[in-house]
Amino acid sequence: MNSRIFYTKPSITELEVRYATDAAANGWGEKCYEYINRFEEAFKAHLGVKYAIATSSCTGALHMGMDALGIGQDDEVIMADTNWIATASPIVHLGAKPVFVDILPDSWCIDPELVEQAITPRTKAIVAVHLYGNLCAMDKLLAIGEKYGIPVIEDAAEAIGSVYHGKRAGSMGKFGAFSFHGTKTLTTGEGGMFVTNDPALYEYVLTLSNHGRSRGQTKQFWPDMIGFKYKMSNIQAAIGCAQIERIDGLIAGKRRIFSYYKKNLSDLPLKMNPELEGTKNGYWMPSIVVYEGYSFDREALLAEFKANDIDGRVFFSPLSMLPMFDAIPKNSVSYNLYNRAINLPTYHDLEESEMNKVIKIVRACL
Repeated sequence: MNSRIFYTKPSITELEVRYATDAAANGWGEKCYEYINRFEEAFKAHLGVKYAIATSSCTGALHMGMDALGIGQDDEVIMADTNWIATASPIVHLGAKPVFVDILPDSWCIDPELVEQAITPRTKAIVAVHLYGNLCAMDKLLAIGEKYGIPVIEDAAEAIGSVYHGKRAGSMGKFGAFSFHGTKTLTTGEGGMFVTNDPALYEYVLTLSNHGRSRGQTKQFWPDMIGFKYKMSNIQAAIGCAQIERIDGLIAGKRRIFSYYKKNLSDLPLKMNPELEGTKNGYWMPSIVVYEGYSFDREALLAEFKANDIDGRVFFSPLSMLPMFDAIPKNSVSYNLYNRAINLPTYHDLEESEMNKVIKIVRACL
């Protein structure tokens, strides 16, 4: 038995294996989209949206959705500085510029006031990234979007299981994008999903997703535009079908783990993922942020984890610190947060004895 505590790993049961085996054995020819269609239908039902397109990644879903919104050369897209590069890269690939604004100190998500201040005539979209399962202030962001006629995109890659005032993360913006990477609560190995309630946007992205061939085109191999190839495979979708059947249990597992960490670290000078009033956090990645003014050496904690065969995972640093972008040190919350924060190990089968080992080391380092 492997004693290593991974920072995350998927929950794969006999159901996933059975569906994937069936897709591998029988999911060809006329059946090559069977599990894909089934997964899209089940995901729509879970999320409460009208349209869904399974993709090869969340990045691909964002790329197609942004392209469909007409985002292009010299346009600007506002997003939070504390993020993973996957949200920014489609913006850059389309020739547009990501405009990084600071985050809120409680949710670690984009600050709506700073969003409004950053709007220019070139602003084409606002991206709300629900970081680590924490929810953006969607009411404020949607109001800003409506006021200025700018679409709000939800990057819900990390937010399966998160609910904002009765609406699931990813279901509120012009479109939403999800990740099913092997680290996520719901996984297909690699994969993603584009979702929307806008029929015209759905049709356009559906055409883009099939090399620009619209479903109404009667000529064989006749693209109507230059499109993309970001499709999910039938075998991946088969795993997704099993995962979505188990989704309530997978989300409950994340909440169980977070609750145990929270209970046993609550007396320390730190805060963890918030669950603001009227919301439910899917707690994809339980994280600790040590209060300012307290001695904390992140690298020492990660080294201690490594010495005890525990995987450590750093908190996202500001994207504006990366060499391909200009530094924005005025984003003070983002710049002051990442060195005081780490993500704790989390996966469905994580046991209390393993969490106790993690907790013991965190306590010793603090």
